[in-house]
Amino acid sequence: MAENNCLTLKIITPNRVFYEGEAEMVEFNTSEGEIGVLPGHLPMTVIVKPGVLTITEPEGEKEAALHAGFVEILPDRVTVLAEIVEWPDEIDAARAEAAKERAEERIHEHASDTDIARAETALLRAMARIQVIK
Repeated sequence: MAENNCLTLKIITPNRVFYEGEAEMVEFNTSEGEIGVLPGHLPMTVIVKPGVLTITEPEGEKEAALHAGFVEILPDRVTVLAEIVEWPDEIDAARAEAAKERAEERIHEHASDTDIARAETALLRAMARIQVIK
């Protein structure tokens, strides 16, 4: 059970348990905007939008690139079911920059609405990767 000033955080991907531990706060992007979760938060479920995941532990902060998934928030714990989440040392900087450039090109080509939405999501993912490794 988490202490009063911490919550239990578990981040699960299809391939592994990415993170399991105690956090003072968790911050990430949702489809409704950026959110910060502290112990005692009202229960809710949110959809992840690509961006930087910040985990504030008693020892300091950790950042990762979080790309897609769902989050269950309860007063004493947060569970992230993520499609993809990466620590900075798992990210290939050159590949992320190339993906960013490709996405920007597709957006500027003004293709169909579906293609634009996919390109915008790809751009957000690439930008999250780049931000985490800097």
